[in-house]
Amino acid sequence: MKQKIVVKVQMTCKKCHAEALKVAAAIKGVEFLGLGAEKDRVVVIGNDVDAVKLATSLGKKIGPTQIISVEVVKQS
Repeated sequence: MKQKIVVKVQMTCKKCHAEALKVAAAIKGVEFLGLGAEKDRVVVIGNDVDAVKLATSLGKKIGPTQIISVEVVKQS
């Protein structure tokens, strides 16, 4: 099932943004990732991505994290 996950991560600099994207890209099933409109958000889209594992990995490498939303993406 394809899903969109938005995670709030405490990031203070461009290096933190790059590191957060790198950590998120390493998670199994990720097809797309980017920063949200608010620069403290990481948006991940993929098949069967584990939101808790994503948040835990970001929390260990970057800083405090919070899962904002997990929603199913309708495929066209």
